[in-house]
Amino acid sequence: MDRSRKRSATRKRQRVPRRTTPVTGPRPMPAEERLLGLARDIARLPLAAALEKLAAAWAPGAPLLRDVAEAWMRSRGNKTSALALAWAREQVRLSLQEIVEATPKDQRGRIEATPDTLAWILLAGCEALAHEPASAVADRVRALLELIGHAAPPD
Repeated sequence: MDRSRKRSATRKRQRVPRRTTPVTGPRPMPAEERLLGLARDIARLPLAAALEKLAAAWAPGAPLLRDVAEAWMRSRGNKTSALALAWAREQVRLSLQEIVEATPKDQRGRIEATPDTLAWILLAGCEALAHEPASAVADRVRALLELIGHAAPPD
């Protein structure tokens, strides 16, 4: 059963007007900028120096702590902002992981973990410094340095 179809009149497509302004994403929050800057800053440092820089960035009263807390509160109902903040934090962890991978195994301290796990543990330890009393921060940093085998002997 061959049915013949009638050709309809040629339709012209309507042109969609071009956008005059380019589509841009949301501006990064200060916390994202600080985290990405921190990831760049530690990228070429030795492991102990990178850990000390991270510890200073997460110390009580440091601007990063305030910015991250504020960004986290703002992103609670916004998946895009939450994802951007998590991505920026992950860049810090990846930068730290690259440092751990570049450090010979015998100079990584006493923890037997994969580089990604060790980087995660060290970053979590530095982030936890924000919740410590200021008087305990130096002791906690020394404990982290001791964990990776770079602690100076206690005074």
